[in-house]
Amino acid sequence: MTTKNTPYTKHFFNTAALVLLLTLASNTVKAQKWLPGYFVDVKGVRTTGYIHPNPGGRGPFRDEGFIEFRDEEHSTPYYLSTSDLQSFVAGRDSFVVAHAPGNETWAKKEFDFVRVVIDEPTKIYATRGAGSGGSGGGKKVQVSPELGIGTGSYGTSYGGGVGINIGGGGGGSNNNKLSYYYGSSTATMQHLTRENFIDIMSEVMADEPEVVEQIRANHFGIGNIEKLVAYFNKVRDSHQ
Repeated sequence: MTTKNTPYTKHFFNTAALVLLLTLASNTVKAQKWLPGYFVDVKGVRTTGYIHPNPGGRGPFRDEGFIEFRDEEHSTPYYLSTSDLQSFVAGRDSFVVAHAPGNETWAKKEFDFVRVVIDEPTKIYATRGAGSGGSGGGKKVQVSPELGIGTGSYGTSYGGGVGINIGGGGGGSNNNKLSYYYGSSTATMQHLTRENFIDIMSEVMADEPEVVEQIRANHFGIGNIEKLVAYFNKVRDSHQ
């Protein structure tokens, strides 16, 4: 028996395909919610498990960012705030606890997590938490959904930042602009701006003259810094 290719059957199959696509997308998002990783607590003890970096809702402390953690893939989760941690790695991205610099606020939080974009003597950090005194609004930083746990203090892969949001509490959209900082540590963070971008990034990436040449030729700016970081990592890795 042959089924007639009527407008109704076309609509039915198109609808079924759309439902299947949305289901797969929903399952992908749910899978990305919990990422393999680890945290380092305030005593320096490292614990490996699964991290939900943007759990939503209210955390243990009003003015602090927080994450959710599972020791095993399906074990009971629990919250960890910035008071509990020094740093954590989720998927391929690394984060450290930081205090908002100067008189700045981060989404009404005094302490939150910032992503380590580049881990050189002068580091580059990113957050969506910048409020008063910041260069962008919001309260989230991003984390790459790719699997794989880094090694070392903060992991080996920095950058990406193209996946889900991160930063404890509240949910929120991915539309807010990232703010970038530079400094030898979070205690010395200052805003990376259009005005200081060429000088700062040339210093940070000084070990790769090819990259510095591209920066000074204005092929990269603060608006596409993540592409610059990916390029820097690619050039650096080619020497290893």
